[in-house]
Amino acid sequence: MTLPQPDQRSAQRQSLDEQIAAEPKLAPPDLPLGSTALPVETLLRPKQKPLAVAGIVENELVRPLDPDVHLPEHARVIIVAPG
Repeated sequence: MTLPQPDQRSAQRQSLDEQIAAEPKLAPPDLPLGSTALPVETLLRPKQKPLAVAGIVENELVRPLDPDVHLPEHARVIIVAPG
């Protein structure tokens, strides 16, 4: 269990977070009746699998921590940060 930490966000960031939280929730997608759920891999191009790599962001650039990992130029990444 983590201990509560004091809120160190700036007033501007707190205001933005409250604005985002107040936005209405998105409606569920309008799917045809009888449609089945598919794994996200079926929506990707063939032979393109998601890859999870530990890394850090420095000066708006993603840098993998493992020096043997090389991302293609203009690769799309999803950054997951600890909460």
